[in-house]
Amino acid sequence: MVKKVIEIKNLSKTYGKLKAVDDISFYVESGEIFGLLGENGAGKSTTLEMIEGLRKPTSGDIKILGKDIKHNVNFVKTKIGVQLQSTAYYQFLTLKEIIELFCSLYSKCIDPYRLLSLVDLKDKAKSYVGKLSGGQRQRFSIVAALVNDPEIVFLDEPTTGLDPLARRNLWKIIENIKLKGKTIILTTHYMEEAEILCDRIGIMDKGKILALDETNKLIEMAEYPFKISFVSSKHDGSNIKKLTKYGMVENVIGKKNQYILKIKNKSKLDEAVDFVRSIKPNYYTIGKATLEDVFIELTGKTIGDEN
Repeated sequence: MVKKVIEIKNLSKTYGKLKAVDDISFYVESGEIFGLLGENGAGKSTTLEMIEGLRKPTSGDIKILGKDIKHNVNFVKTKIGVQLQSTAYYQFLTLKEIIELFCSLYSKCIDPYRLLSLVDLKDKAKSYVGKLSGGQRQRFSIVAALVNDPEIVFLDEPTTGLDPLARRNLWKIIENIKLKGKTIILTTHYMEEAEILCDRIGIMDKGKILALDETNKLIEMAEYPFKISFVSSKHDGSNIKKLTKYGMVENVIGKKNQYILKIKNKSKLDEAVDFVRSIKPNYYTIGKATLEDVFIELTGKTIGDEN
């Protein structure tokens, strides 16, 4: 039987006429990485902050480990670890000393060196936060969320502002935390990050959850589940027009001779592959839809669009 460690029912948060979170319901299973995916302002962080007890909901119910958070805030705080979007630490304490300070607030604590080893910062134990790189500070912020050995870990946009290498290094750390039996709730606006890390994802937009399922099943929801990308330097408008009988053809922005053919079913895919081969492209690849394709179909915009 699935153990639901978090249960959310009809959760809302309003500020005057603004509905930051609009009547959402979902649950999180024990041991999974559950993601809330959406652009900035979609309501992801507000949702997390209500679950964490940092914001009071306008309406709705929140249960963590079977306990109503309204009446069991102190219990909940002993069971969760929180990494916020932005954090500030004492500048004149070493990493080890900061961890020891945080540990003093809990009855249960993990050895500082063990925690720092988890995120490859053991050699920085006597360093100050101000001396760390951006990636190292983000890794330390995760350490700070683990000091009380929580059952549930909240990570709010953990890789924002990191370069691609630092981001991927942090992904490995998050996966290792999951392997230790923790449940992780992650917010992100990075499609690739959500697709790689999350077992299940809720796609949010304007305070609502538009779709929620296992990551692979969400991708299967795409209207065009298959695609062929190809480059043809021998531009022939008639051939490109003929491809429309197999699906939808798009010219890649900024690439004069690069196209993507999106296809709805497998039978059309096989026919389209034969046709693309026949026009002798410079190269072609066959692939499937991505989480970004599903997001665009559901919201009508890319993750970087402004409201």
